[in-house]
Amino acid sequence: MSDDSLNIETVTLSSDDRRTEYRLFVSHSWDYSDEYENLTDLLDEANHFEYTNYSVPEEDSIDADTDEELEEELREGQIKPASVVIALAGLYSSYSDWIGREIRIAEDEDKPILGVEPWGSDSTSNYVERHADQMVGWNTDSIVESIRDMSP
Repeated sequence: MSDDSLNIETVTLSSDDRRTEYRLFVSHSWDYSDEYENLTDLLDEANHFEYTNYSVPEEDSIDADTDEELEEELREGQIKPASVVIALAGLYSSYSDWIGREIRIAEDEDKPILGVEPWGSDSTSNYVERHADQMVGWNTDSIVESIRDMSP
């Protein structure tokens, strides 16, 4: 076979050609579930964006007898299948043991971490800022574009 018989075509994907379904885990505190619900509402309304939510809402909590069992279920059932882990960066995130564990699991599993600054807040979690691969403000386009860019 000669080199002339090879017809190799290079395809460049535009932002419109990228996949539209993503697997997300949102690390959040049940004590501040309004922020979580606002984020999922924002993502639900985003144009040309579909996602599977691997997060753990309070009404669907994981049945585990120990913290170790809970951590293992979070790792295997929620964080491992996610393409991006989103950490809500409210100040409470700096003081939440479980948000810290979820971020450490995401790092252990080599998952990209997107930090989202809370709407209208002047202060964000230093912990989330230090561990996030990228930080964005509370803006649908910024969040969706970052998820697309960070997804493998």
